[in-house]
Amino acid sequence: MERLWNKNYLRLMTANFMLYFAFYLLTPLLPIYLSERFGATNDTIGILLSGYTLAALIIRPFSGYVVDSFSRKKVLMICFLFFSICFFGYIAAGTLLMFGIVRTLHGAPFGAVTVANSTCAIDVLPSNRRNEGIGYYGLSNNLAMAIAPSIGIYIYKILNDFTALFWIALVIAFIGFFAASSIQLPQKEIAKNKEKLSLDRFFLTRAWMLAINIALFGFCFGVLSNYLAIYSKQELGITSGTGTYFMLLSIGLFSSRLQGARSLRAGFITRNAAYGMILSLMGYILFVACPNMIGYYASALLIGLGNGHMYPGFLNMFINIAHHNERGTANSSILTSWDLGFGIGILAGGVISQWMGYTAAFWVVAIDNAVGVALFFLVTRRFFLRNRLNPDVR
Repeated sequence: MERLWNKNYLRLMTANFMLYFAFYLLTPLLPIYLSERFGATNDTIGILLSGYTLAALIIRPFSGYVVDSFSRKKVLMICFLFFSICFFGYIAAGTLLMFGIVRTLHGAPFGAVTVANSTCAIDVLPSNRRNEGIGYYGLSNNLAMAIAPSIGIYIYKILNDFTALFWIALVIAFIGFFAASSIQLPQKEIAKNKEKLSLDRFFLTRAWMLAINIALFGFCFGVLSNYLAIYSKQELGITSGTGTYFMLLSIGLFSSRLQGARSLRAGFITRNAAYGMILSLMGYILFVACPNMIGYYASALLIGLGNGHMYPGFLNMFINIAHHNERGTANSSILTSWDLGFGIGILAGGVISQWMGYTAAFWVVAIDNAVGVALFFLVTRRFFLRNRLNPDVR
């Protein structure tokens, strides 16, 4: 069996870890920052934070096409550089408008670099261990999510200084940039596509049902990751437990990725996804139905375990519907779909919480997740099995 943990794969995982660490270091604290620094209301916060996701959503379909059509490492390095530089903007932004502009612009290189990095990771994986490797690759995201929010909240409580957090995120992003610069990709001739450009070159239209389904789950995580800290503080009176929540969430993510690797290796990708989405649904319902410490922390583990099984399953489904020369497009398609739901979740969470409160917003999340689970079992699973290119996965 070919070696899975080769040096290029490990470097790309390191770069991905630093990328997401810089992102999640700030994510749970930005609503508090906007509220305290600029006096922004909940709906305004939702609009400002959703700009980041909107920009990523717009750029990702084009990113998949560019990654498939040009030198992947060059695309990766250019995008990673711009992503890192954008952290200067948060430091310089002195008004709510300037912050909104910087936040929105930052989404474009983030959207592009996540596509480029994950596609490069697929390229350096041995073909007979690709399903397994894709699952493990996500551990770098999960590990970043496990420690970055906790560290960010801890630093903020000690220093009470958001500028310090922005500088730290900037440095971490550049560490990721240098890790990515050291990779060596397999020498492949870039195919000159003489066909006319079509929508399928930018988005994997054959996977449209998968896209709708994953967007529903992205909605849930958009609300949770952005409004957890402020909900915990205002509704539950929990001021120091948000970091612990993210830690437990990511322990669940991390352990389920390891547990699910054997199932993915055997080709049971729909079973992996189904198992995960049921656990997530239980977690979201518990989170809002039991507003106490037990329900709060138990939901973190369940949601983490669920997403750790569900997302790799969906990613493998996208990859197995795509042709060999459409890996970048497949990657950008699932990320675009997730971002669409994620961004709508940020926006809707801010609006709903402004008029009806955060509890109502999280009940909407639980209902949305239930709809996603029902859609998968009634439609999406059969859709995938009918359209897969590899009959060995199921």
